[in-house]
Amino acid sequence: MISRELAKKIRYLQIFTSKAVNDSLAGEYESVFKGRGMEFEEVRQYQPGDEVRNLDWNVTARMGEPYVKRFREERELTVMFLVDLSASGTFGSADMLKNDVAAEICALLAFAAIKNNDKVGLIVFTDTIEHFIPPAKGLTHVLRIIREILGFRPRRTGTDIARALDYFGRVQRKRCVAFLVSDFLGEGYTKPMRILARRHDLIAVSVTDPRELALPNVGLVEIEDAETGGTVLLDTASAAVREHYARLGEERAQRLRQTLRAMAVDQIETHTHEDYVRKLALFFRKRERAASGGGASR
Repeated sequence: MISRELAKKIRYLQIFTSKAVNDSLAGEYESVFKGRGMEFEEVRQYQPGDEVRNLDWNVTARMGEPYVKRFREERELTVMFLVDLSASGTFGSADMLKNDVAAEICALLAFAAIKNNDKVGLIVFTDTIEHFIPPAKGLTHVLRIIREILGFRPRRTGTDIARALDYFGRVQRKRCVAFLVSDFLGEGYTKPMRILARRHDLIAVSVTDPRELALPNVGLVEIEDAETGGTVLLDTASAAVREHYARLGEERAQRLRQTLRAMAVDQIETHTHEDYVRKLALFFRKRERAASGGGASR
């Protein structure tokens, strides 16, 4: 059983995201992702005009004449959400917590996926794997995924992105589109991410609160790390303190951008006070232009 409050929020998200998908994202999602996957179908004799790069050299050597591999366009995709719901996501200085934004982004993308008859799956993680829902189709399945994210109560508080990526690599062998949704405050995940980015279409969705990038002038403030419980006292009345804090926040954001770019992982940067629907739509349009040769996707 779910609470009345949770049921009300799920219903709101279903209405809101369905409208957003129909108004802003359905066409962009389909044009970016549909038709990108190719599935092996058969091997046949080479015919004039066939792509030389599709030659199957093993069969060619065995048969003594050229054979090529034939592929067919996949009719459906698998979309996986790897969602970081650790304690740092319970922070929010605007209207929404980071975890709330993560949930709504996943809901929006999940509805876009089922509108295109794609499968959707979920991995929820902290510093351990908290929950796994295998990919499946249909509205009922997507509503279950949204319910699990919105009603989730973590057993742990920390963040281990590397563990989530390793687990994803074991349970999802077939190539898929994977959205990794996190504030990316963890470390040590570059090696598994680099490996998985070669096998899957991996997209990083970073969720940041404006107070993680800048502090207001409100005097003495005690800041607590939600994951470790550690606290630090800051004098926000000091311009030097505010400037140092802002510089650290920007350096952290820039390091993440550079790390993802180096691994050819696309990034969608979202903030809790911004319109994430617009951010997603812009990302899809930019990606479509890049795929058609109109420019870089980052």
